[in-house]
Amino acid sequence: MQWDLPNPFVRKVLVGAHHVDGLRHANNAECVHWCEATAWAHSAALGLDVTNYQELDRGMAIRHSEYDYILAAREGDALIFGTWLTDVDGGLRVIRRFQVFRAADGAEVLRARWRMVCIALSSGRPKRMPAIFKKIYGSVVTAREAEKSE
Repeated sequence: MQWDLPNPFVRKVLVGAHHVDGLRHANNAECVHWCEATAWAHSAALGLDVTNYQELDRGMAIRHSEYDYILAAREGDALIFGTWLTDVDGGLRVIRRFQVFRAADGAEVLRARWRMVCIALSSGRPKRMPAIFKKIYGSVVTAREAEKSE
């Protein structure tokens, strides 16, 4: 496996029969779900879980996501998900990247990128990040990348 960036947070997933669609591939929606679960596991490992989000009335919501499906995963495949935070602007925005490999042969299966914005959970409106978000998320930024305008 050739990670794009150093020191990814890693989570393993086994593709089960219930993850496979009529094409006998892992359903794309499952890949989205696994990215989400990997992001939550990474955040929790850093010390910010959904309980913290609720207590602070803040959360990071996906504003834009991109998924590049490179190879199909099939039932029985073990997948290795890697994720990084590549930008935390300290105000509203965070960028998270993912890279996924098939464990058996190291083949790259997926790449993804999320652009997130901090919101108040109570209103859904953008709000500045609490200091703890800036401290924790900002401390693990791997490689800064510029936010692209849409």
